[in-house]
Amino acid sequence: MIVGSERIVVIGGGIAGLAASALLARDGHRVTLLEGREGFGGRAGSWSRDGFRFDTGPSWYLMPEVFDHFFRLFGTSAAEHLDLERLDPGYRVYADGYDAPLDIRGSRRENVELFESVEPGAGAALERYLDSAASTYDIARRRFLYTNFDGVRGLLAPEVLRGAGRLTSLLTTSLDRFAARTVRDRRLRQVLGYPAVFLGSSPTATPAMYHLMSHMDLEQGVFYPRGGFTAVIEAIASIAADAGVDLVPNARVTAIELTEGADPTVTGVTFHDAAGASHRVPAHRVVSAADLHHTETELLPAHARTYPESWWRRRTSGPGAVLAMLGVRGEVPGLAHHTLFFTEDWRENFGRIFGSNPSIPDPASFYVCRPSATDASVAPPGDSNLFVLVPVPADVGIGRGGEDGAGDRLVEATADRAIAVIAAATGANDLVERIAVRRTVGPADFAADLNSWRGGALGPAHTLRQSAFLRGSNRSRRVQGLLYAGGSSVPGIGLPMCLISAENVVKRVRGDRSSGPLAEPEAAGPGAVGPAPASGVRSREGA
Repeated sequence: MIVGSERIVVIGGGIAGLAASALLARDGHRVTLLEGREGFGGRAGSWSRDGFRFDTGPSWYLMPEVFDHFFRLFGTSAAEHLDLERLDPGYRVYADGYDAPLDIRGSRRENVELFESVEPGAGAALERYLDSAASTYDIARRRFLYTNFDGVRGLLAPEVLRGAGRLTSLLTTSLDRFAARTVRDRRLRQVLGYPAVFLGSSPTATPAMYHLMSHMDLEQGVFYPRGGFTAVIEAIASIAADAGVDLVPNARVTAIELTEGADPTVTGVTFHDAAGASHRVPAHRVVSAADLHHTETELLPAHARTYPESWWRRRTSGPGAVLAMLGVRGEVPGLAHHTLFFTEDWRENFGRIFGSNPSIPDPASFYVCRPSATDASVAPPGDSNLFVLVPVPADVGIGRGGEDGAGDRLVEATADRAIAVIAAATGANDLVERIAVRRTVGPADFAADLNSWRGGALGPAHTLRQSAFLRGSNRSRRVQGLLYAGGSSVPGIGLPMCLISAENVVKRVRGDRSSGPLAEPEAAGPGAVGPAPASGVRSREGA
């Protein structure tokens, strides 16, 4: 149903910008999306060389019901656009001090059995933990994620009031402490605490509220879209184009134009094209899905900033990252599709990243994705595609990456140490010699290519002071008609959160103050929530 016809410019062609533009066009608005780079996707980009293709960012497909809800808003489904596989194992864990890895399985029952096999009594403890995680996730999805916190109705819902004491306890207890109350084995505690990294934080600084993340990986399961996350971006970009969005690549926005005076209103956006020529697009509203710090401090004059530099100095950035994209001849059989490497002293590891005197952890906990374990299209036959992510401080001084070892010293040395750990853990002693393609990325690349605040890989960390309504608003307090979407805004980090942020922008434009997802075409009411998809999902056994 057409609900409006404004001229709206969306800045940034990542998943949040693409989704917001599609939803706004669906409502009848005339939407232009400006993306500064040649391709769309933002952090969810793609890079190829010599037959190897790499996702350059997100690689965990979690919260499948959020994706399917978005597609159903357009009368379709994720199953119609994506070929999803449930991974089994969901991921593998190598932990310092233990000889054998742990395989986190594809179902709750199997993971309960796994926990029990490691620590007597841990199975029953995990059952209770996952019951709590599922309940917390359900409330969060219906009351706290799809909302702009501009009304109290959702906060005063009976289920929220009844659980106020429990919710307060979860907010004031750290995830690390909450996990330690559940199990004793260090590896199991790390499995329960590691989701903090997906939230751009450390287990000691993340509220236990976010134990809801364990409902996703230990119960719902981990999925993979064949073709990689490029397939997700292509599907949403196609929906945006079909909805009538004017998708403009190579359009580097230089300013958000405003009316003069004490109460400025957006009037348009200026940008430079690939040839350097300047252009202007008029607008009744602007939605910036670019980095929030960049939007506020580079695209607006000082008097129009809701979040000036003084505000950012009081915020905590998520981690930076050193990425290594490795095309390896032959197999690396000790790696699953997703593999985590955990150091023994986690407090030291995260203290080096988030502490008062940050530095690159050594040894470091890190993550490896081997999509070639599932998808033959990402590497030549018989070869392996490895994507390595080492969390480091958000510090552009760490430097930039490059191809074939040409990156800055700290970036390349960090990648080299991770490769050595992989080789030792998996028995692939000749791994270095078999690397045919190598590209690294450092924090300075995130700053230069994505305008990322401090070179962070994710966005502001999900600490207590930076979660829910304390994270900020998706509406400028100084500029009429300026809205925000994406991982550096609300509700937060991750592709599902970015999809939700797009929907919340649409609710702002509509004046919708409800606390649940938008009604789907077949749904009866504004708070209708569809089930997680079952069709179109295959389970993959083994790695």
